[in-house]
Order: sequence, then structure tokens, then C-alpha cells
Amino acid sequence: MLHGLVGRTILKVLEEKNFSNFEYVLFASSRSAGSKLPLFNKMHTVYELKEDSFYSGFHFAIFSAGSNISKKFAPIAVNNGCVVIDNSNAFRMNCDVPLIVPEVNSEEIFNHHGIIANPNCSTIQAVVVLKPLDEKYSIKRIVYSTYQAVSGAGQLGIDDYNNSLKNISPKKFPYAIANNCIPHIDDFLNNGYSKEEIKMIEETRKILKKPKLNITATAVRVPVLNCHSEAINIEFEKDFLLSELKSLLQSSPGIIVQDDIFHNIYPLASNACGKDNVFVGRIRCDNSIPHGINLWVVADNLRKGAASNAVQILEKLIN
Repeated sequence: MLHGLVGRTILKVLEEKNFSNFEYVLFASSRSAGSKLPLFNKMHTVYELKEDSFYSGFHFAIFSAGSNISKKFAPIAVNNGCVVIDNSNAFRMNCDVPLIVPEVNSEEIFNHHGIIANPNCSTIQAVVVLKPLDEKYSIKRIVYSTYQAVSGAGQLGIDDYNNSLKNISPKKFPYAIANNCIPHIDDFLNNGYSKEEIKMIEETRKILKKPKLNITATAVRVPVLNCHSEAINIEFEKDFLLSELKSLLQSSPGIIVQDDIFHNIYPLASNACGKDNVFVGRIRCDNSIPHGINLWVVADNLRKGAASNAVQILEKLIN
């Protein structure tokens, strides 16, 4: 199921990983039906997604078209023998649906009932870093502060960014994003948090298998085109050596440590763009609590935060 920036990035990642020995069919809404997209040096017609679209006996489907589409069509695909990897929020907190980041909990991929959920983009990059630290030092509390790129809001977010530079009124964001940091991602809830912040809290607990873990979050949209940045403050149950903690991160899958402040080396959104790794730096003790650490974590939200993570799941299923 193809839709927007993430859908097109999925096609790009499939090509990069050389998933060429498969037959592909692309689906979208009626607005995009009939268009053509290149994949493996061949132009593929985009078909309208309908209730009978999965009668052809597909083995796998990657959905990236929003929760309403997933809720309607994913069960239809499953009933026709297809395994669905879903990028939306539709099934993430369903106890029967595994929420997968391959570097973190790949052992749970096959505990599915036809649907596997891709976590929220900001959650994915965080838990890649948190998992090895939790195994070693046992996390007691997490404070998230995210600085999320406009591409996380899709093409409309990018359009708002470009238009705001021309003083054109926004259509996606409540305010012009140029020269602004907007502490508002997704709808606000009665408890004062945004849905984006609650997603990070609940998904982190599920992935780390710590349903009562103390977590708080503030999610902010920033005038950056692509790649999310996060300041993560962690309190551990156990003591740690800073040098040992850095070595642990350096040896953990999917992580690149960039931490040499005296040479101005730390993760940047501009350097993470187009890459599938999670970059970590500004690693320093939080001396205000007994066992605290501060991290700066950056990743490409369209790739590792969505498309690449989904394709990694597909890769595990096939292998």
C-alpha cells in the first residue's frame, strides 16, 4: 500500500537492499490510481486499493497510508493469507500485535497473527539506544525532549516549511514553522499531553516490556526538513562507568557514536539524512540524580523511523 513520502522511501530502500526477486504490486487511493512509479528499472502501475485487492494471494504487504486505511484493509489482507507490516498507529498498542524494531526485539517478529506494527518514528530511534542500556543498567525513568523535522508531517509539512519561508500561511501546522519551534505534534489530550508524546511513552513501555516505566515526553516540531533529534535523559537503577557505557553503545547494533565535543563532533540532522543508523552523542552524566545520563540522539525519520525499519522486518520474515 503506497502513500506519500514514506511509501516512496520504502520503494527506494527495497531497491537499495536488492529485493529484486519478488513480484510487486503498488496500491494507493483513487487519486493516484493509474500513475506509474519506477521500481527495479521497471515502471509499475499504481492501482486503486479495494476490498478485493488481496484476492491475488500476496505473501507480504507494507501499509503506509494512515490508520483508517490500515484498520479497514489490513484485516482483509490477513484473511487472504498475507502478512501485513503496518506503519500506522492502528495496531501498535494491540496486545496481540508485535511492535518491532529489529535491533531491539526481532525475536518477537514471528509472534504475530498476521499483523506486525512499525513503531512511531521518534520511538524507533530512541529504543535502539535504550535497549542495550536497559539490559545493562536497568532503566528507572526516561525524559524525552524531541525536535522533529517537518517531513514527519508528510508532504504537507514540507510544503508548509517551504511556504513559510515565502510568508505564505500554513495549511498543516497551526503556525508558520520558519523561525519557530512549535510544541505541538498531533492532537492535544485532556491531560495536557499531545498524542505524539503519549505514543512515545506507551510504545517505549511496550517494546522494553516495562509497562510501569516512568516516562515523560515533550514533542516539538522544528524548522528542519528531515531527521528527528532527541534529547534523552535517563535514570538507571544501577551505577555505571561513563567509558563503559560509551563502549556498550559503540558495540550495539544500529548505533554510531559521535561524541568528541572538543572537536565539535556530535550528531547532526544534516549528517544523518539518508542513513539507516541511529547516531548518539553529547553523552554525559546527569549529576542531579544518582545514576543519570544525558544523550543526544539523531536519525532519519523517513528511513530508520519508518521505511527502513519496515523493510528490515520484511527481511527478517523472508530469511
